Amino acid sequence: MLARTLTFLITTVGDLFALALLLRFLLQWLRAPARNQLSALVVALTDFIVRPARRVIPGLWGFDLATLALAWLTEVAQIWLVLELRGYEFGPAVGVALAALAALAALQLVRLALYIVMVAVLLQAVLSWVNPHNPIAPLLASITRPFLRPVQKLVPPIANVDLSPLVVLIACQLLVTVPLASLEALAGQML
Repeated sequence: MLARTLTFLITTVGDLFALALLLRFLLQWLRAPARNQLSALVVALTDFIVRPARRVIPGLWGFDLATLALAWLTEVAQIWLVLELRGYEFGPAVGVALAALAALAALQLVRLALYIVMVAVLLQAVLSWVNPHNPIAPLLASITRPFLRPVQKLVPPIANVDLSPLVVLIACQLLVTVPLASLEALAGQML
C-alpha cells in the first residue's frame, strides 16, 4: 500500500514538473506571448533549475535545450524511482536497461507534448464559442496555430464551422494510442 502511494506521488509530482518544463520549452519555441498568467506561472515554477542549467547546456538554433534536457531528466528520474519502488534490479544488461529508461522518458515527453496540444486545441475551441476575447486566447492561438494551419488548408469549413480542431484532436489521440503505446511497450520489454 505504501509503495503504491509513493508511486502515485512520484509520478504525479514528476509529471507535473516535467509538464511545466515542457510547457516552458514549447512556449519559447512557438514564440508565444510571455505576458500572461500561465507563462508567469511556468517561469516561476521552473526558473530555479532552468537558469543554472542554461550555464551548462547552451541553446541551439533558438531552442532552449536546457529546459528540454531538464524535462527529460525529470522523466528519467521519475521512471527510475518507480522502478526502484517496485523492486526492479538492472542486472547484467545494465546498458540495455538504461537505454530503455532513456527511451521511455523521451516517449513520455512526446506523450506530454501531445496532451498539451490536445488541451490547448480543446480550450481554444471552447473559448472561441464562449469568450473569444479572453486574455488567454492569444497564448492558445500561438500554441495551436502550427498544428491547426496545415489542417485548415486541407479541410475547408463546413457551414462556417472549422473542423480542424476536431481533426487535430483525433490525430493526436491516434498518435498517443497507436505508435506511442507500441513504442512504450517495446521499451518496457527491454527492461
